[in-house]
Amino acid sequence: MTPFLSVLTSVVAWVGVMLAVASVAVIGPARLRETWSELRDRIWDVRRVVAILCVVLIASGIGRPSLLGVSELFGFQATAFIYALEGNFVAWVQETFASPALTAYFSWVYVYGYAFLLSFPAVAYFALPRTVTLRRVLVAYALNYAIGLALYTAVFAHGPRNRIPDLVTPLLFTNQPEVMALTSEVNVASNVFPSLHTSLAVTVGTFAVLTREEYPRWTPVAVPLSLSVVAATMYLGIHWLTDVVAGFALAFGCVALAYRFVDPREDAVEAGDDADEARSESGAGAGD
Repeated sequence: MTPFLSVLTSVVAWVGVMLAVASVAVIGPARLRETWSELRDRIWDVRRVVAILCVVLIASGIGRPSLLGVSELFGFQATAFIYALEGNFVAWVQETFASPALTAYFSWVYVYGYAFLLSFPAVAYFALPRTVTLRRVLVAYALNYAIGLALYTAVFAHGPRNRIPDLVTPLLFTNQPEVMALTSEVNVASNVFPSLHTSLAVTVGTFAVLTREEYPRWTPVAVPLSLSVVAATMYLGIHWLTDVVAGFALAFGCVALAYRFVDPREDAVEAGDDADEARSESGAGAGD
């Protein structure tokens, strides 16, 4: 088995176990059974946003390496500007807080915790009686990737581990060198502004807060885990503080746009149409 497949298999296995445990603990068996009985209808409800997200992910996967040359030639050269703005902040973080235990924790969070954090909302919000929250989350994901790709093209910047290698250690790769086989497939060294790990993690944390009444057990898990992902990006020497701040702004903007684009009244209209159809069928039966 190649290193890439080995790491990917490990991530899928870890995330699968965490999804199973979280589904029972957060969603509950009763709601899961109800979701299974309505599986086809709910899939139909979210088909459009799933298609949009898939198109954006494919475009991002294909376009990001292709647009790297465009970014390098025509993009804003931001590395020196960012370094002048914040200096050795990331180096200070590592010098002050680095320890074997924290390195192991943040390395796990950056890869495995992040994958679970992005996956579980799709399961949890799919299990709600109305699909409006799931559609909003998927739209927010698509916006994060689409706007992120545009910003990666417009801004060319290297992370702290590349700009000041004598001061910042790439702790993720020194702690788990096999992870490079996976990250090299989805990232390049100049894709740092903004931090998509930050923006997507904060997007999930924000939705967890907004839906705390539906899933009160999810919020105290999602918020600390999302903040851990944010901290990990700097602790591991991958992103600047500037990238993280931009990631927060992107997350809040994408959540706001998702609420603007996805109208909850669509669910009400569909529910009303179903009720009218049921009453019509009932009336026809009575006439017979």
